[in-house]
Amino acid sequence: MIDLTITEALKKLQSGEISATELTRAHLDRIEKYGDELNCYITRTPERALADAAAADERIKNGTARALDGIPIAMKDLFATKGIRTTAASHMLENFVPEYESTISQKFIDAGTVLLGKSNLDEFAMGTFSKTSYFGAPISPWQLERRLNAGGSSGGTTSAVASGLAMGGTGTDTGGSIRFPCSITGLVGVKPTYGLCSRWGCVAFASSLDTPGPIARTVDDAALLLSVMAGHDAKDSTSSNVKTEISVPLQPILGDGKKLRVGIIKEFNDVKISEDMKNLFEKRVADLKSLGAEIVEVSIPNILDALAAYYVIAPAEASSNLARYDGVRYGLRVEGSDIYDTFKKTRAAGFGDEVKRRMIIGTAVLSSSSYDVYFMQAARVRRMIADSFNRAFDECDLIVCPSGANTALPLDSDLTPLEYYALDLFTVAMNLAGIPAVSVPCGLASNNLPLGMQVVGKMFDDVRVLQLAKHIEQFANIDNRPTKIMGK
Repeated sequence: MIDLTITEALKKLQSGEISATELTRAHLDRIEKYGDELNCYITRTPERALADAAAADERIKNGTARALDGIPIAMKDLFATKGIRTTAASHMLENFVPEYESTISQKFIDAGTVLLGKSNLDEFAMGTFSKTSYFGAPISPWQLERRLNAGGSSGGTTSAVASGLAMGGTGTDTGGSIRFPCSITGLVGVKPTYGLCSRWGCVAFASSLDTPGPIARTVDDAALLLSVMAGHDAKDSTSSNVKTEISVPLQPILGDGKKLRVGIIKEFNDVKISEDMKNLFEKRVADLKSLGAEIVEVSIPNILDALAAYYVIAPAEASSNLARYDGVRYGLRVEGSDIYDTFKKTRAAGFGDEVKRRMIIGTAVLSSSSYDVYFMQAARVRRMIADSFNRAFDECDLIVCPSGANTALPLDSDLTPLEYYALDLFTVAMNLAGIPAVSVPCGLASNNLPLGMQVVGKMFDDVRVLQLAKHIEQFANIDNRPTKIMGK
């Protein structure tokens, strides 16, 4: 049962071939076996999972099944879950138990999913390898003996889904935090259009960039999860009213005479990527051309400036958002000699090095002497990038590009903070522009590790992005079954 996709499992659940309880127990057994080694969960919820499964079985039995009844999932530990510890992988919130449910987690409850636990991540979603987690980094199940990173910040969910410790899960993408980890763990990761999925009840990093999205093994599975997550939320002032209809299985967008213009970003041609990534990307583009796609070169003139703009805007918003953690209202409190000393000691003890680094950068760029020089300049670059994407979509329907430059690195790789930041080069521009992007496996590199490429679309073109991603998935045809990956 571990190797079933969500779409396959739903059919077997509806037919009575398997029960939600059996499916859940299979995943709980696997968590018991590999959970410690992979470190993909911060908090496990086996009692809740079995209760969810029993309720799903009852609904299936009496003919009132919901959209995802009985499907076991991992919830990134950034989404508030009522009565269940929500830590954001930080010492600051190590013992925080919310009295409310985030909109996204409530949508999954309403859809009938089974909650296996809260998955690991970079502290407050700030990182690339999930190494900044207060609870230690999750591990990729690919070539387990090498202890490869599972990416970040949603590395706990990618580790869990790739290893069969969940059938699907949630992530958040602020600068690539869904797409990059999915690209190096052989999964499908969706960064929806900004505002398509509610941020209410999700611990904030950078509010104008944070985008909840699904993580799954197949494009159809990811589309199913997104269909549950999407929708207007009156509690979120940035939530969109645009309705997106997602039906699964996704219909082909190419073949049988269908015409589509697929763009290649000119400015990425000179960016150094591995030979494997270059070859696989070219193969998949040729495959799309064989189905009738017209391949056109488009220009996003400022896209290589996106990284610099992102690392001004994101820390600035983070410094504002994280100011609420002061030891007074909730979370960790370290007593000081007065209230200001309490603030200082609480934050010194509660935040990790990367969070402190970004808060310091953010506070600096928002200072009166730097605001116009750095923050406003970054905001102008952001506007220029969004405008450039809009012009590019006058020349093409969708864009494809790599998700990352290379395969997963060992967790103990010694990179500087700037080298970590550079790994976001292919992903941050889409967050700045607010447009949808999907990372889909495009093949295996010469070292037998997965690589991913992105499909990018204009705002609210999420369905067409998924449709083209499905074509790439079919051409790549990698075997990402958990028992195949782990050999057991």
